[in-house]
Amino acid sequence: MVFNETDPVLFMQAQISRLYRERHGLCIHEFNDLDRKVNILGFIEIGYEPFHLTGDEGKLDEVDD
Repeated sequence: MVFNETDPVLFMQAQISRLYRERHGLCIHEFNDLDRKVNILGFIEIGYEPFHLTGDEGKLDEVDD
């Protein structure tokens, strides 16, 4: 699957999940387990409108909170 900006929410979910994994040293499986528990990708989808105006560090801080 190729991610591009034709679906901005999906693009942002991919971007933030990659950055989040890098920040916390998680592999994809660990991230998926965490997402099942706390719904990170759903949070990004719901918060897309304010997120798209925020820098990467701000987005990651919001997800961490």
